[in-house]
Amino acid sequence: MIKEIAIGFIIGIFTALLGSYLFITFFTTFDVSSGIHVMKEYGYLGKIITLGTLLDLAVFAILLKRNKEFMARGVILAVIVLAISTLIV
Repeated sequence: MIKEIAIGFIIGIFTALLGSYLFITFFTTFDVSSGIHVMKEYGYLGKIITLGTLLDLAVFAILLKRNKEFMARGVILAVIVLAISTLIV
């Protein structure tokens, strides 16, 4: 049970990072490293992380459809941790 939640948490974090990467790549003129630096400088990094977590919604739905409830809980835990981290950033 704890192992499945941890796997879901890791999946949720990586999915959010992938979503943030895709947003910076496709919707800004910056590359990833300079984009993160510029977004942090202007105070938009929390918003980018929040937009990146939109992919977690699809992962959550897929996990529920495959009856992986504990992994889906891990994804929700990752979203909560990322939401708290956006308040700090």
